[in-house]
Amino acid sequence: MKKILYLTLVSAALVLLNTSCGGPKKMSATEDSQEVILPLSGKEFQSDKEFYRAKASGKSPDIATAKKIALNNAKAEIAGLISSKIKTVTDNYTNQRSVADAQDFESKFETMTREVVNQQLVDVAIIGEKLFKKGSTYDYWIGIEVSKKAILEGINNSISKNQKLAIDYDKKKFEEIYNAEMEKMEAQQ
Repeated sequence: MKKILYLTLVSAALVLLNTSCGGPKKMSATEDSQEVILPLSGKEFQSDKEFYRAKASGKSPDIATAKKIALNNAKAEIAGLISSKIKTVTDNYTNQRSVADAQDFESKFETMTREVVNQQLVDVAIIGEKLFKKGSTYDYWIGIEVSKKAILEGINNSISKNQKLAIDYDKKKFEEIYNAEMEKMEAQQ
């Protein structure tokens, strides 16, 4: 009898609680929000196995300054992308090969890679631009790309000039790991 009374009270409390709070409320994810589509956001502006790509924006009351800001932001983004991929490739390379002093090799290799990336970023290709004006401010969007082949060739040329790195460098093995990472990156997108 106590169990029946207890169950009845608990059920009544739940019903009362549910109705006093207005019952279950349906929440809409799009309630009071609006989807924003970013400029230059198509697949042709994403990195693939052939090119590193980045897009960025810059704002300024002056069009030329807005473009410079956007270009610098895009170059910084693409440099970060390249550096992280090269770091992964270098780690995999040193793990798969017997390199005399792996830490020293990685450190020198990363320094040399940064120099190559900086040289390559001078000649980035602009693949898209959009300009918006709101009030007195310009919002400049830019998409850029750099060839992965050019980066790899730059690395190979730099290593051939550095005798210490050249000793532990197997060009074919490095290219194999590099290309495998580029395939993975394209598959993730």
